[in-house]
Amino acid sequence: MSRGICLVGAGRIGAIHAANIVSLAGVRLCCVVDSNADAARDLAGRYGVEALDLALALGRDDVDAVVVASSTDTHVPVMTAAGEAGKAIFCEKPVDLDLARARACIEHLEAGGVPLALGFNRRYDPSFARLQQRLRAGEIGEVEIVSITSRDPAPPPLDYLRRSGGLFMDMMIHDFDMACWLLGEAPVQVHATASCLVDEGIAALGDVDTALVTLRTASGRLCQISNSRRAVYGYDQRVEVHGAAGMLRAENREETSVQLFGAGGVLADPPMDFFLERYAQAYREEMREFVNALEGLPARLVSGRDGLLAQSLAEAAATSLREQRTVDLPAA
Repeated sequence: MSRGICLVGAGRIGAIHAANIVSLAGVRLCCVVDSNADAARDLAGRYGVEALDLALALGRDDVDAVVVASSTDTHVPVMTAAGEAGKAIFCEKPVDLDLARARACIEHLEAGGVPLALGFNRRYDPSFARLQQRLRAGEIGEVEIVSITSRDPAPPPLDYLRRSGGLFMDMMIHDFDMACWLLGEAPVQVHATASCLVDEGIAALGDVDTALVTLRTASGRLCQISNSRRAVYGYDQRVEVHGAAGMLRAENREETSVQLFGAGGVLADPPMDFFLERYAQAYREEMREFVNALEGLPARLVSGRDGLLAQSLAEAAATSLREQRTVDLPAA
């Protein structure tokens, strides 16, 4: 018997999740919920399902799980309602812009035994996932340095940034999750430095567009994260892990691997230009893993606690930048 999913959020990410849900065996899209009724009807209509309000959707017996892809400010109330209705939950990051509110929500769901996964999709990228598997297999020995590069082709609209929670919470939070995943232990020190070099409008919002963050674990392992809202050559996504016995590295993905060798040098395709293209397979794989969990199969899920750790690092980075100091965190 296939599991039924209610999708909350009919925007860009909601549409990606809807397409992936209907492509998977063992699961079906039951209904779509969105505060924008036209958007909900449009997305639901593509797949021949109903557009409903949340209460009606959660009251349906054929809904086993809820995928939350709505705006961040709606996550906590939607997750709370879904948990009280006994539905499994997949939620996009972050749970909430306020760490205390996010923690209270996660703890409430945990206490109720609600199955929960968070949408840190980069763990499901085939190259990053293979790198982590080989790392855990001991191919390069003990981890010493993790280097993560994440740079957008261009800044998102200022209206989006105004509601995003800032670069650390909106953009680098993915890298904080990746850092913990690759380091194998939680950082205990965070130091951030940042500037606004791309768009003065971002500075006017009190945000930054260019940042470096260094993390240190209790055992001394180090991680450096580089973020920029501008990369004129494409969407720059690279990971490197240096260990006692060698190094593992995952490079950018290009549209094709074709190269032209000529008298003027070597020409190749630039990195993919948008995150939806770059991480299309990662979005499919994370939803597949959530469906596996619904069916009681082994699944690689990002837990609520993983999300809280990444968010605590984002908050610590913001404090470090604001107070111009290294922030110490309790050992996990």
